[in-house]
Amino acid sequence: MRAPRDEIGNALLALKDKGYPVVVIDSDLASSTRTDQFQKSWPDAFFEMGIAEGSAMSFATGQALEGNIPFYVNFAMFVTGTAWTQLRQACYAKANIKLVGSHPGMDDGPDGASHHALEDLALTRVLPGITILTPADAEEVEAAFEQAANIHGPVYIRVAREPMPVRDKSAVPRVTDIDAVEDSGNDFAILYEGTVLEQASAGYEQLHSTGKRGKLIHVATLKPFNRQRFLQLIAGCPQIVTIENHTITGGLGGQVAEVLAEEGLGTKLIRLGTQDTFTESGNSRQLKEKYGISASAVYNALSKG
Repeated sequence: MRAPRDEIGNALLALKDKGYPVVVIDSDLASSTRTDQFQKSWPDAFFEMGIAEGSAMSFATGQALEGNIPFYVNFAMFVTGTAWTQLRQACYAKANIKLVGSHPGMDDGPDGASHHALEDLALTRVLPGITILTPADAEEVEAAFEQAANIHGPVYIRVAREPMPVRDKSAVPRVTDIDAVEDSGNDFAILYEGTVLEQASAGYEQLHSTGKRGKLIHVATLKPFNRQRFLQLIAGCPQIVTIENHTITGGLGGQVAEVLAEEGLGTKLIRLGTQDTFTESGNSRQLKEKYGISASAVYNALSKG
C-alpha cells in the first residue's frame, strides 16, 4: 500500500533533474502535498504564496508566460474551486500551467465538506482546452507529471491522498488514456478514475469470484475523452458501472452518460459517487463506504444483472 500523494515531490524533482524548467507554487500546504521535498532541493524555484489561491493561480500564469512550467500544487478543492475564476482566465489564455490536486473527493475525511473535493472534475471538465489526468497508483504519478509537462496548455492532475494498492502492470503497462486493465469477458464494464483504483479492483474481483466475467477500465485521461476507444471497450457489454471519488454529476459518470446518449446506445449505466449531497466529517474510508464509493457498491450494482 502506497499513497500516490507521497510521490508528488519525487515527481517534481524528477522533472527538474531531466531539465524541464519547472517551478513549484504552494499555498501554505507544502508538507501535506509533499512539495517541501522540492523546496529543499530547489528553493529558488519554489514560491510560497500563502493562503491566497486566486493570486497563486495568477502567479502561475505569469510564470508560464515567462517560459517556465509552473506546477501549482494544492488540495483539490482549493486549486480548482477557490481559484476557479483565475483558472478560467488561464484556460482562456491557453496558459501552460499544471495544476495538481491532492486530497481529492473525500480523502481529506475529518475536515469535512469544506475540504471534500467532490466537484473538481466537473469544475475543470467544463473549461475549454484543459487536460485532466487521473493516475491510478503511486507508480503512475511521476509518469503522469511528465505527460503533463509535455502537453502545451493547462493540465489538471488528480492525485489520491490515501494509501492504496499498486496495480500489477505485468499484463497492462501504465494507462495513459483509457484501457482495460482486466478483461475476462463482456458481462459488464467497470470504469474508474484513478483515485478509486482500490474500490473498483476489489469490486471486480468479487464479481469475478462469483463467475461474472467483464472488463475493468481505467480512465487515466478524463479530458479529452477517447470516445472511439471507450466504444470499442464497452462493445457487447449490457451494463456499465462508473465509480469515482466525486459527485455523479459532471465527472466520469457524467462523461460516460453523455457519450452513451449521443451514440444512442441502450446500455444500462449505473453511476457510483455522491448523490447531490454534501458529505460529513469522518474517516475517509468509512465515508466512501457510506456514500456508495466502495467495492460492495460495485458488486451490488452488477451482481444481479
